[in-house]
Amino acid sequence: MKVLVLGNGGREHALAWKLAQSPKVSQVFVAPGNGGTARDPQLKNVPISDVKQLADFAVEQKISLTVVGPEAYLAAGAVDEFRARGLRIFGPTKAAAQLESSKAFAKAFMKRHGIPTAAYETFTDTAAAHAYVDAQGAPIVIKADGLAAGKGVVVAMTLPEAHEAIDWILADNKLGVVHNEGGARVVIEEFLQGEEASFIVLCDGKNVVPLATSQDHKRLLDGDQGPNTGGMGAYSPAPVVTPNVHAKAMHEIILPTIAGMAKDGHPFTGFLYAGLMIDEHGQPRTVEFNTRMGDPETQPIMMRLKSDLVDVLLHATDGTLDQVELQWDRRAALGVVLAAHGYPLTPRKGDAITGLPADGPDGMVFHAGTVLDGEVLRTSGGRVLCATALGESVKQAAQHAYELAASIEFDGRQLRTDIGHRAIKR
Repeated sequence: MKVLVLGNGGREHALAWKLAQSPKVSQVFVAPGNGGTARDPQLKNVPISDVKQLADFAVEQKISLTVVGPEAYLAAGAVDEFRARGLRIFGPTKAAAQLESSKAFAKAFMKRHGIPTAAYETFTDTAAAHAYVDAQGAPIVIKADGLAAGKGVVVAMTLPEAHEAIDWILADNKLGVVHNEGGARVVIEEFLQGEEASFIVLCDGKNVVPLATSQDHKRLLDGDQGPNTGGMGAYSPAPVVTPNVHAKAMHEIILPTIAGMAKDGHPFTGFLYAGLMIDEHGQPRTVEFNTRMGDPETQPIMMRLKSDLVDVLLHATDGTLDQVELQWDRRAALGVVLAAHGYPLTPRKGDAITGLPADGPDGMVFHAGTVLDGEVLRTSGGRVLCATALGESVKQAAQHAYELAASIEFDGRQLRTDIGHRAIKR
């Protein structure tokens, strides 16, 4: 069978790499793909981004399964378009994807269905937003309402930072983010104390299968300092997600969300990612929902998955996930992101990349912001590569991943040296 993966990032490279391992698969297409998927003989890039043209391609090529990677395709209604043509696709509809594409939609949904999250208010009026922040005090969280590629959240530790974020996101709309009804809008939330973890599950509209737990590092610099990014590295499993936290996350957050979406007329199919904040008492609350796999969490999770991903996703698209039990490598996996000069605000493109290590069963370098320029691999985005490895412990996985990263060179390369530090301390 032929499989199509939509997207061009590290998440899509990891999904395509895993799908290609299935004995059922003759060809994996990646649209539009990146420099890494272009170099992999098992994968084939397709230079198409338009949803209707992608559906045309799937019909022409007799694609048996399409997997959506990034949120932009979901918000553009890729799943609706493919299903309208009788094509098998894994992901949520445009209406269900509002859990990610609109922070205001997600917060109102959680409030309506009693799902634990931070207190919040939503604003389109700049003066009202400033007044609310003055009344609440800092620390406080300012979020752009709309898709912002992981850069639309400011955790303001002081009032001046909060006011600056409101001006940046709302008054000036420097991010260019437009919410579902048009214009700029912010969601202002209470600051939650605790440790964050990524809780990702597979959903078929009714049944839920949790993936291995993971944790990513959002800040650019060591010690969780610097600006928020899309993620500078991740590892799996996440020790902070104890069996007790896992049970609470499933019963208080995930299952009520799936039931609530069905009740509201938007059955949720696809990957559902709950960003959890876990307090000192082991109580998880929902920071946000993503309606796709995380990046860079996908890379270590796919390294650990032993089950045939094609089989799993066929069950998911048939509504029979209750028949699935996932098999995992008992080892830990960890991924270190190598980012471009100027990331996250002004990443530079076009720098030549050298020193890529050979891929192996216990270590892979997944590509994200790369492009093949003839024979030369160059940077083409903010997060360029993710050096990912398995190890007997998080510490050993980190050592192996950093060994892979050490040989890779490009001008202005940025990477954190402490990915996994919380798990290693535990």
